[in-house]
Amino acid sequence: MNRKHLTGLTAQAYEHPFDRQALISMEKIPGVSLFFKKINEYGIDRLLRFKFGAICMRVNSRNFPELYQTFLEACKTIDVSPVPELYLLHGTGYIKTLIIGANNPMIILNIDAMKGLSPEELLYAFGHELGHIKSRHLLYHQTAMILPGLGKVIANSTLGLGGLATNGIEFALYQWVMMAKLTSDRAALLTCQDIDVAYRSLMKLAGLPEEYINPITIEEFIEQARDFGSYNLDSLDKFTKMFSFMEPNHPWTTLRAAELLKWIESEEYQALLAGNTPQPQLEVVQESGASSGDWDFLESWEVN
Repeated sequence: MNRKHLTGLTAQAYEHPFDRQALISMEKIPGVSLFFKKINEYGIDRLLRFKFGAICMRVNSRNFPELYQTFLEACKTIDVSPVPELYLLHGTGYIKTLIIGANNPMIILNIDAMKGLSPEELLYAFGHELGHIKSRHLLYHQTAMILPGLGKVIANSTLGLGGLATNGIEFALYQWVMMAKLTSDRAALLTCQDIDVAYRSLMKLAGLPEEYINPITIEEFIEQARDFGSYNLDSLDKFTKMFSFMEPNHPWTTLRAAELLKWIESEEYQALLAGNTPQPQLEVVQESGASSGDWDFLESWEVN
């Protein structure tokens, strides 16, 4: 297909409103600045780069030319420059992609993703991770990756933070991670520029093997996403939100497909491809009845 290169594309043009709302609410929590300052003092960037550099294989145009060319196409399509490093991780039994490095990003996919995704689906997977770069998600994103283990270290150390990581910041951070995925899914669709590929990619991310993906299963998945989309994330009570997003590594594919479907049907996706910048997403949400105050439950947590 003739893919349009979206030169000059900014994350603000497609950012999901819940992403920004969750981030603003998290940053208002007392003590959050100190928390991330202490996290940064641990040199998380350096530690993660050391870990994954030790267990992953670097990909380039010599050792995996087709895979790397697909990656370069993804970067060019949504205008990510400079091109980040690409690494290949051992198989885990399921498709996995991730990104680390707030200062020098590394995109990592596992063997299962390389073997299980078509070139078009790889564009979607790469676009999702590149979306985190465009939105500058990486500092908070990788903090969520290491928080379960690091939180115990911080709580038991003499840093003066006490049980900070086990209070509201942890829940708010996981909440934001889920909302940030919604923004990156939009970047992924803008990268592959094929709605069916997006749904196929999400179905494979959910664990469905290629042999079970056909027009009927895709149609049923879209219908399930449409039904799930009737849930109003703004109206969910705080405990439902808190416990639903406490495990940020889950792919949450139906929720993500539902939000992607809403974006497509709003015609904002088509407008971006046509070169027209939609109205800011926050305004659209407020017009539909949602309110920024619906996320204020995150600010009610006390941090000692």
